[in-house]
Amino acid sequence: MTKRQMIIYPLVLLATIAVLGIIWKWNDWRAAADAGSGYAARITCSCRYIEGRSAKSCAGDIAGDAGMVTISEDADQKSITGSVPLMARRTARFKAGYGCLMEPQ
Repeated sequence: MTKRQMIIYPLVLLATIAVLGIIWKWNDWRAAADAGSGYAARITCSCRYIEGRSAKSCAGDIAGDAGMVTISEDADQKSITGSVPLMARRTARFKAGYGCLMEPQ
């Protein structure tokens, strides 16, 4: 076995193991991302449109719970979207008389 083969074979093995690990855990990560983005959207929507607090104030409510979730607001539609890049995106919309409702996926 050459020096080059002694370097390449272990690297290929490690890359294969990493890819298999990602494939194996992908559904779990995606489910967690979906739940986290929905949670963040719903909590932030309630904070903004029911409690009437500022966006900065609402960000503190989910800071520790929804680590990778990014929040965006559409003030015209009274909706909040929580998303985790490449994994999940959920939107909660305020409806008078009903509160903040999650949009169907």
